[in-house]
Amino acid sequence: MSREPLPEVPLPRSFPRTFPRPPLRSTAAVFTTMAALAATSLVTGPSVAGPFSSAPCTLERTEAHHSEGLDTWNSAYPRPARALDAVMVFLSFPDAPPLTTPAQLTADHFPATTRFFERASYGRFTLRPHPLRHWIRMPRPSTAYAIQRDWSAADRGTYLRDALAAADGEVDFSRYDVVYFVADPDAPGVDSDATKVVNLDVPLRADHTDIRRVVTVFEKHPPDRLVLAHETGHVFDLPDLYHRPMDGKGDWDTYVGDWDLMGSQFGLAPDLFAWHKWKLGWLERRQVVCVRGPEPTRLTLEPVETGPDRAGIFGLGRGTKLAVVPTGADSALAFEAREAVGSDAAACRQGVLVYRVHSGEASGGGPIQVIDAHPRTEACWENSVYPPLADAPVGVGETFRVPGEHVRVKVTGRTTTGAWDVEIAVG
Repeated sequence: MSREPLPEVPLPRSFPRTFPRPPLRSTAAVFTTMAALAATSLVTGPSVAGPFSSAPCTLERTEAHHSEGLDTWNSAYPRPARALDAVMVFLSFPDAPPLTTPAQLTADHFPATTRFFERASYGRFTLRPHPLRHWIRMPRPSTAYAIQRDWSAADRGTYLRDALAAADGEVDFSRYDVVYFVADPDAPGVDSDATKVVNLDVPLRADHTDIRRVVTVFEKHPPDRLVLAHETGHVFDLPDLYHRPMDGKGDWDTYVGDWDLMGSQFGLAPDLFAWHKWKLGWLERRQVVCVRGPEPTRLTLEPVETGPDRAGIFGLGRGTKLAVVPTGADSALAFEAREAVGSDAAACRQGVLVYRVHSGEASGGGPIQVIDAHPRTEACWENSVYPPLADAPVGVGETFRVPGEHVRVKVTGRTTTGAWDVEIAVG
């Protein structure tokens, strides 16, 4: 079976043409490492790191899974500082004829996912999708894989082994930085709560390429809002910022509320924290101010969502985006301005957002926690994922003392261009 060239989703004219038709090759290479898959587990520690930033106030990356430390980049993950290519493989099952088409499922996620990252990165990063045009048939019924949110390693291994083997004759995996396996949403064994990134201790091997992680997509049609952007964030070493209750009940969004896609893809303000933009290489060192000493530091914060033309879409913002106060060897306070524009157009409140960063906390353990400047009130209860934090930012004319720290922030006004004048005092 020959492999067809993969089309691109309609995107801006500047996107390159799709890859040319690759030559036929054997699938034997896939099986050289597939046998080890079922015994693998989620990666919990960093791989070999390369130098990233020596700026003041950086936190060191720790052994925590998806550590928020950003002094080095974990080279096991692709760094989204250039254009990356993603293949979408659509998987059907013998127990259910698909009711949708690959084109429909592609449109569920693109170009929205690409546009989100282009806005968040100020045009520095582009994700180029390459979807197959047809279904790839899995060898077993959908119910045979026991798909669920907390998937066993054995069942997950069988699924990925079958999927990679089935697709290998038509996809040259060496051409892609990101792999999406998209299951038929109407198959009886598909659990729409099971979408996740599978990280492998022992990478798969196909086309002379190590495949260290796969995004397994089990979304209903239409899917949850921005779900693929959230999962792709994990591919770039970003952690889950939500709090998962031990019994699965109660609020999941107590750590960051609406503020950051990695907390909730349903959030009113899902643009990434400035800390994450710094980690991913989308902010320059001069855009981060390290605040130390007892004398008040006066600075002007550009809204995280906007570039220099305030369009909020393209163009690298030239002003300060983030202020940081170190609070420990693996912790810091972060200050950034958030505005109701771009990806945050539905934000409940505007102002200066304050949050704690802990580089030693693992994904899901609260590595970032928003600090509520208005703890006695809540807002936007009808559509916020967590109303107590919806009004967390410090507004113009307000002074906020950070609980448990000798740190005070005052928002003194706004500039004619819409930036926020801020005064931060330590001690």
